[in-house]
Amino acid sequence: MRRDRVETFLWGQALLTALLGAALALFLTYPSLRSVWELPELRLALATLFALGGLLIALLTATRFVVEGRRFDLLLCGGALLTAASWFAFTIVPAVAHSDARRPDSWAAVLGRVAGWAAIAAAPLVRGRTRRTGAALVALGGSCAAALAAAWAVSAVLGTTLPQLDSGGTVPPPLMGALAVQGLVHLLAVIGFSDRYRTRGEDLDRWLALGSTLMLFSSLHLVFTPLVRPGDVSQGDALEVLAYGVLLVGVWRAIQASEFGRAVAEERARVARDIHDGLAQYLFAISANAALLEQGADPADVVPSLVEAATAARDEARYAVLALSSAAGRSPFDAALRRYVDVLTADGALDVELEIEPAVRLGPDEQIEVFRIVQEGLANARKHAGATRAWVAVSGQGRRRVVSVRDDGHGFEPAAATTGFGLRSMRHRAAAIGGALSLASGPSGTTVELVLRA
Repeated sequence: MRRDRVETFLWGQALLTALLGAALALFLTYPSLRSVWELPELRLALATLFALGGLLIALLTATRFVVEGRRFDLLLCGGALLTAASWFAFTIVPAVAHSDARRPDSWAAVLGRVAGWAAIAAAPLVRGRTRRTGAALVALGGSCAAALAAAWAVSAVLGTTLPQLDSGGTVPPPLMGALAVQGLVHLLAVIGFSDRYRTRGEDLDRWLALGSTLMLFSSLHLVFTPLVRPGDVSQGDALEVLAYGVLLVGVWRAIQASEFGRAVAEERARVARDIHDGLAQYLFAISANAALLEQGADPADVVPSLVEAATAARDEARYAVLALSSAAGRSPFDAALRRYVDVLTADGALDVELEIEPAVRLGPDEQIEVFRIVQEGLANARKHAGATRAWVAVSGQGRRRVVSVRDDGHGFEPAAATTGFGLRSMRHRAAAIGGALSLASGPSGTTVELVLRA
């Protein structure tokens, strides 16, 4: 399966490269198509878009770095942050200030973006994790500030000898060289992320390789059609817009995958505790009753207890598997919850009506906790309240998402149940996902309601 995904990705990369290469060849063959428009307002809007895109990528990768501590994410964050800061400091600020395009501003913008993408291209080469994520991010911020200052200083020194970037129709050779270096950095990023996806199969690398490919051809367009005036725009800018969109989608998907991974790890730990506290006890009871039979005890006295313990162990194992399958994404939440209800009501002792609004979305961590809260509520209705019917609803009420479990049992005094393990567990699970749990009970039944944030 993984090999098929890698082969599909490589063929897709080859096809995309061929299409973009053909488009570039068309522009080179017909010079009239290589148009450059002097649109200062659009240039400022695009620069702002690129700066915001880089900043969002930096924030998202920083979030993943804080969670997982990968040096890979740290370099991605640093590169995106440096690129965004270069757009802001050396392109947006001079344009807003209506200052002339001075040599330091223009060359610093080019050098800053090259340095930022060099850090991104180096990310596939790093390995390992960092425990002190906070200190690493502070050091990263200082390094980006130093890199910006260095880009400005180098540009100020070279500006006395290098031609101006806004020199009219003649393209300065140093500009061609800088743009070629930028294209080379993007090519290294394409190779690095493609190879990393081939060896590791991580979804983020595929998106990064795709975005880097679009960036590469955007750079190639600039090599052959340089923007020598501050307000120029060209076809290469359209590819850069697409590249930032692809990069943002990839990083966002990686954040969601990290959340799934964290949720699954936490649920595995909870399942382990449940096995220890529940399933292990039932297995111990089975073992003890089997030992009694072996010692000659009356089967009429032992077998009912043995059957009860075995049934409870079977049900507990099924519930744990259903909860974990929902957490791991192998089974949709509503499907896992419906299967749980089917298992619970198979003997006809309790009739459960389940209603889930399709428009209500639950995060991976919320799915796990909601599943367990519903499980605990229905178990209480069946075992302790003597209920024959129960109603479970997952619905949206205005800006709230509400999960309710209601039964027709004999009820109990809520104040007397505050110390119960089941209720404490439900409150703890609700608090873990930022929800508020309320309980109402009376002679006509009990209602457990969980309210989640919008």
